[in-house]
Amino acid sequence: MKVAKWGNSLAVRLPAALVEAQGIGEGDEIELIPRGNGKFEVSPDERRKQALKEMRRLSVPLPEGYKFDREEANARGPYEPATDSKSGTAAD
Repeated sequence: MKVAKWGNSLAVRLPAALVEAQGIGEGDEIELIPRGNGKFEVSPDERRKQALKEMRRLSVPLPEGYKFDREEANARGPYEPATDSKSGTAAD
């Protein structure tokens, strides 16, 4: 494999056989794991998929018809959790 310049970064073109063997597609996230002696292991990076899966598992359903409004959210300013004056903990 040849290392090439890509903007301010370096890039490596993956051979078709490696792409097919790893099940990698365009736009997929991959992880290069150093194995010593200048060798790397290439594998799909599942961290993003796992994080999204966990976020979906923990999500609370939104009210029907809810639409996020970025302008309204920005107008409110930074998030500051409310505190319960008796216990000093965040209110539910």
